[in-house]
Amino acid sequence: MKTAACQIFRTCNKLFSGKTPNDIVEAHPSNIETAAHLENIQQLPSPSQTPSVEAVTDCVHHVEAVMERAHHGGGWLLSGIICMNILMVGCALISGSAISGVITTVHQQIFIIVLLLLTMLWMFTYTVFTSRKDPAQFKDSHAGPVWLRVGLVLFGLLSLLMDSFKIVNYVGYLHCESAVKVAFPVVQAVFLFSQTYFLWTHAKDCVQMHTNFTRCGLTLTLSTNLVVWMAAVTEESIHQTDLPDLNTSVSHKMYRASYGDKRCKCSHSMCDTFKEAFYYLYPFNIEYSLFASAMAYVMWKNVGRLVDDHSHHNIKFRPKDVCFGPVTGILLVLSGLVTFILYEVGILEEDKEKRNEALLIHFITNVVIVSLMSIAATIGCVVYRLDRREHVSEKNPTRTLDMALLVGASMGQLVISYFSIVAVVATGARGHLNALNLAWAVLMVLELGLQNYFIIEGLHREPFHVMQEAALHTNAHSFHEHIETMVVMEGNKFNYFLNLSVDKPNWKRRILKEVCAFLLLANIIMWIMPAFGARPQFDHPVETKLYKFTTWAAIVNVGLPFGIFYRMHSVASLFEVFLIS
Repeated sequence: MKTAACQIFRTCNKLFSGKTPNDIVEAHPSNIETAAHLENIQQLPSPSQTPSVEAVTDCVHHVEAVMERAHHGGGWLLSGIICMNILMVGCALISGSAISGVITTVHQQIFIIVLLLLTMLWMFTYTVFTSRKDPAQFKDSHAGPVWLRVGLVLFGLLSLLMDSFKIVNYVGYLHCESAVKVAFPVVQAVFLFSQTYFLWTHAKDCVQMHTNFTRCGLTLTLSTNLVVWMAAVTEESIHQTDLPDLNTSVSHKMYRASYGDKRCKCSHSMCDTFKEAFYYLYPFNIEYSLFASAMAYVMWKNVGRLVDDHSHHNIKFRPKDVCFGPVTGILLVLSGLVTFILYEVGILEEDKEKRNEALLIHFITNVVIVSLMSIAATIGCVVYRLDRREHVSEKNPTRTLDMALLVGASMGQLVISYFSIVAVVATGARGHLNALNLAWAVLMVLELGLQNYFIIEGLHREPFHVMQEAALHTNAHSFHEHIETMVVMEGNKFNYFLNLSVDKPNWKRRILKEVCAFLLLANIIMWIMPAFGARPQFDHPVETKLYKFTTWAAIVNVGLPFGIFYRMHSVASLFEVFLIS
């Protein structure tokens, strides 16, 4: 069995690049610049000659340049093509199952089951063969930090709970529905367990063998998670969208029963309970898929990459350094939860006045939260302008991905905000609700821009303790300037206390930590409200009247999932900035 698997790897590598798996680095000197680097390496001094420091440095740079180009082979293109095709087919199936009656949920689930099984098969082969036989064993210390993997495990456990509820629920419909609806959550539960173990163990890997096969497997993992994410977002959006009476025909198309024919009755009495329960767990499954996608992408970027293990700095989490930010943020989260519950209860009332009161409370809460976040982000940006820390010059796929996801995901909320601004201004709507809706949209645009700048600037700054260590090494006498020796005399005994001022954060560090802590907690409540059902975009009629329901529902259901992910990704990025500060 083992020999057969090795033979398969050799065949795949020959098909993709014409190299054997024993080649640790794939050389593709396809241009003049790379060939020149190879020529310079060959012209190194002979062993009998003692090379100078400059020659050795040049040699290292030449080798790094060649290695950087070497791992960009045909596998990158092939893996990208695989990913795009899977995403296109998945998007077509999911869209068709949501709108058309020809493609059903069963067809979509069969496609996803096939993807899940293929991905698990690849993860097994990677764990058993590739990772164990890789002689280099390079690790990217920036990839897959502990807090990110802990978050993945937490979301994975809640997703497993969701799948358990689904299994119990769908079992009640086996007498009149397809068994695929039971098999899907079962396979997904096994996939969640397998993938969580895989990413926890191998998130930092920089694979140097079977590179093309590994790239294709990682893009399969990436696209599978994105297809699962699209399916979950679509089902959650349909579940949360309330259609008006004037769109009865649209309602019939978009809201056919999740189990097929409405005449199909559950065989046990717990179906409705479990159905409502697993819908509340959908946000965690959505975030799990996105976390896994991001980690798979970083692994894909690290295939064939040579990294320096000493480039990572050990950063400790010290919550005792901050006080005002966390306390204010916790109060904001608690007040937000209370008003969110009031909104969810009040918006279900039949009385229009009570619904408007619930909407008013929700708008005021969001305006206050976004205003405070804008002020905090502005303070942080001003501190960064006064800060003299250098920017990180090291190439880091994790940082690049963080910035791209942050800016890209914010586009979803920006689109909704700008459409709301245009709708309120164009219709000339009057009243408190319309004024608050306009203020919320304008402040949201401002807050997103300020927070993006604050986070991106923080992620690209050198850690404070690194700059202090550099200053201490350049000036030997500066170390003594950071130490205060206090002599306390008690009778004939002397006690010496050494207080290192390096451990005490200066005012800039303190402000940045306070801002990070406050923004982190504020983003949590901004994630909770839309993730668990707040849809003021459909409860307030101004946008629906201008754009019509079908158009406005498409805008919200596409943009809002990106806005929800933006908040959770901001939480992770702000925690990273907090550690750096």
